[in-house]
Amino acid sequence: MAAKVVPSDIEIAQAATLKPIVEIAKSVGLTEDDLDLYGKYKAKVHLNVLDRLQDRPNGKYVDVTAITPTPLGEGKTVTTIGLSQALGYIGKKVFTCIRQPSMGPTFGIKGGAAGGGYSQVVPMEDFNLHLTGDIHAVGVAHNLLAAAIDARIMHESVMSDDALLSRTGIPRLDIDPYSIMWNRVVDVSDRALRNIIIGLGTKDDGRPRQTGFDITVASEVMAILALASDLKDLRERLGRIVFGTDKKGNPLTAEHLKVAGAMTVLMKDALMPTLLQTLEHTPVFVHAGPFANIAHGNSSIVADKIALKLVGPDGYVVTESGFGADMGMEKFFNIKCRFSGLIPNCVVLVASVRALKMHGGGPTVVPGKPLDPAYTQENLDLLRKGLANLTQHIENVLKFGVPVVVAINRFTSDTDAEIELVRKAAVEAGAEGAYVSNVWAEGGKGGAELAEAVVKACEKPSNFRFLYPLDIPIKEKIEIIAREIYRADGVDFLPAAEKKIELYTKLGYDKMPICMAKTHLSFSHDPTLKGAPRGYRLPIRDIRASVGAGFLYPLCGEMRTMPGLPARPAFVDVDLDLETGRVKGLF
Repeated sequence: MAAKVVPSDIEIAQAATLKPIVEIAKSVGLTEDDLDLYGKYKAKVHLNVLDRLQDRPNGKYVDVTAITPTPLGEGKTVTTIGLSQALGYIGKKVFTCIRQPSMGPTFGIKGGAAGGGYSQVVPMEDFNLHLTGDIHAVGVAHNLLAAAIDARIMHESVMSDDALLSRTGIPRLDIDPYSIMWNRVVDVSDRALRNIIIGLGTKDDGRPRQTGFDITVASEVMAILALASDLKDLRERLGRIVFGTDKKGNPLTAEHLKVAGAMTVLMKDALMPTLLQTLEHTPVFVHAGPFANIAHGNSSIVADKIALKLVGPDGYVVTESGFGADMGMEKFFNIKCRFSGLIPNCVVLVASVRALKMHGGGPTVVPGKPLDPAYTQENLDLLRKGLANLTQHIENVLKFGVPVVVAINRFTSDTDAEIELVRKAAVEAGAEGAYVSNVWAEGGKGGAELAEAVVKACEKPSNFRFLYPLDIPIKEKIEIIAREIYRADGVDFLPAAEKKIELYTKLGYDKMPICMAKTHLSFSHDPTLKGAPRGYRLPIRDIRASVGAGFLYPLCGEMRTMPGLPARPAFVDVDLDLETGRVKGLF
């Protein structure tokens, strides 16, 4: 039988008939008084909805994650949206909560992140571009702190202690310019800004120093937005941001510069989640977009909390964690759920035959280049060798006491024998089952069997537990993650990391959860080690503190916080149809 021809994502999205967002809101019990409208199809939802619904029991909480992906991704967002539509298709009340994508990757290699095919968030152009301005707010708040730091350095260089105190109300901070960890940010992929010199020109143009730019979604302010529970919590977290030290090594915060209040004012509207809809008119919260390496890679706590109340005890909230389960899901459990107090009911683990063949030793997968025939022709031996990756991810989920359902994101070249091999391995590893997902081509209908399995898994009693307690030493927490999740033989702490452990313990930061910063392309620190590597040790070269966000992030290699553009960026296809006013070329 010939494969169904599916139009491009943007063609499907622009052909869809959207409901006014007030109708979507009404379907889940929200009134216009609960909304700040951004046109006809977008709205911010007020946080005081939680006060009105505080006595309503929560719905079921489902996290969608994936096996270790190829550089192409394995359809995690498509599955997240498709599963939500499928739950609606089988008659369940459902809400989706996902991150807002950065425009850097949208115009770079990856493209948009609204799902794909017949499982998308719409309007997809708005979703992938400015939406309601939250990323802009994060960038301005972040850069206000950066400007405050350099302005303070300049003024302290020419003013006496008495003048500083009388004119600014802030005593001399004596900022060590070599300690500053706070780059500027912009939501564009631009490798030329990774390392720059600022303060050139006259003495009135600031003091020269080396710094750089990160992409906006890598900002600690974005992680704070995702983890804050309300405005008071947001204000406190922004005030706790440590940007560097004084010349005696004492930490300096945004509160020391008296800039945290203004940052909160810039962020107050951004703390409200944005309401959109899927192609099948199920409601979606799009909120926050922290990186999944140096940050925790999950959408916001406030969006999840509101959604869980809106669907009520018979409903389902489907959220998504960034990268593979060793990254986003582990942080979803150990960081996000720890701060939110929410208890997950089920994990959906997305797998593809393509990725498992790669883990079995298949040829290198390169974005923009055709797939090797090994990935498009039946090869059971190659697939069988890669199943260890799937097995380890399933075992890891079960360590948290949460049932796991495997979603096999089927591609047209996958054979029935390959699908059956994956299904059998998943069940043997302890999954509740493994189900083919055809949501890209069929929408919710193509995920009905998966949705029924998720409903059944959510009926099981929850035995959720964290992987580690907070009151053990920093080293011990890192070693537990390395041993239990990555299966490393041990951890090697380089001298810089040893010094930070000593410092952070002295400063009282040792009670924070751990946010491991490593490659998403392997269980290990080395992206070339595929499958389920064994017999290696995990190197920790340094440890950083996101004190406002509330976690420490050990660095297991070089982490890029500012992407670069490829030779042929996605933006070359993007344009405006001047006759219709519609966007062309987004994907």
